[in-house]
Amino acid sequence: MGQFEGRTAVVTGGGTGIGLATAVRLAAEGAHVFVTGRRKDVLDAAVGTIGAGSATAVAGDISDLADLDRLYDAVRARGRGLDVLFANAATASFATLEEVTEEHFDETFGVNVRATVFTVQKALPLLNDGASVILNSSVRADDGVAAFGAYAASKAAVRSFARTWANELKGRGIRVNVVSPGTIDTPAFDAAVEGDSPFTREQLTATVPLGRIGRPEEVADAVAFLASRRSGFVLGANLYVDGGENQF
Repeated sequence: MGQFEGRTAVVTGGGTGIGLATAVRLAAEGAHVFVTGRRKDVLDAAVGTIGAGSATAVAGDISDLADLDRLYDAVRARGRGLDVLFANAATASFATLEEVTEEHFDETFGVNVRATVFTVQKALPLLNDGASVILNSSVRADDGVAAFGAYAASKAAVRSFARTWANELKGRGIRVNVVSPGTIDTPAFDAAVEGDSPFTREQLTATVPLGRIGRPEEVADAVAFLASRRSGFVLGANLYVDGGENQF
């Protein structure tokens, strides 16, 4: 039996990248995982990868509160509450201070901050005592990379919320923690470096002390640890999964 046997998890942004890798990891350890994202075709493929008997796809946009309600209605209908929530979904794009527009700012904070707040808030009635909530922040919240200001600030806000929520929910035995990935090899990363990024893959790889970018599965391992009872004395923490990017 796996360490998540009989437990229920939700992974937002679960169709690709870190979200998919985490859903696969949790399901492999026995959890039933609800995955959500905007594209039904991507989610359907994700369920095939995770295992049809171990996953349920609920297509939706986390910035739409009605879509969040539909997600949690599906979890509620299963009748087992919620043991693990990985608030992973996010958006990222580049803009210097001179280039920032209202649309860029509002989209970044709308998805990364506002939607994350309501993703967690709307889960509260379903969270079982002793549940684990993990928020996905980023090393970009700390390192001041040029042209990533709005994204970095949004991820700093996520980190701040985690500290507060850890205090607010500890009475129910619910642990809130953060994982902060560095440069990870995902479809979103590929799209960024091939699109409007001022950096190349080679430049970003050169900033990682381990000499390579990370794999989604390596972040998933960290999330699984924070979701498990093995991290039972970890509360309000921020676990960097960055190959040393933020350590030197």
